[in-house]
Amino acid sequence: MKIKQLSVFLQNKLGRFSEMATILGEAGINMQAFTVAENAEFGIVRLIVGDPERAARLLIERSFAVSVGEVFLLEMPDEPGALAARVNKLSDAGVFIEYMYAFSGANGKAVVALKPSDAVLCEKVLGE
Repeated sequence: MKIKQLSVFLQNKLGRFSEMATILGEAGINMQAFTVAENAEFGIVRLIVGDPERAARLLIERSFAVSVGEVFLLEMPDEPGALAARVNKLSDAGVFIEYMYAFSGANGKAVVALKPSDAVLCEKVLGE
């Protein structure tokens, strides 16, 4: 399934992540999943939230650099080999995965968020 995800660019300075989390928390917006990637000057926080448009607007109003994009969520059994089977299928079809991150779902399921190089082909392969 495709969903919207926020990418928030944060300066690497003390308290910036805390400020972002506080803004969202005070607005009642839950961070359902996130990952942080960093380099020497800035970090990129990728977030899945319940109301991405509202979250983006609130953060932009507070001078955060934010973009809204789409990722695919794959739900699968939380067991060895489940992820490999799915990413092998994408790889065999020529879909490059730009990035991905995972989180625990309910009832023994794992959920993986992934950003493919070709969303149309990814959707076709995963829909089969």
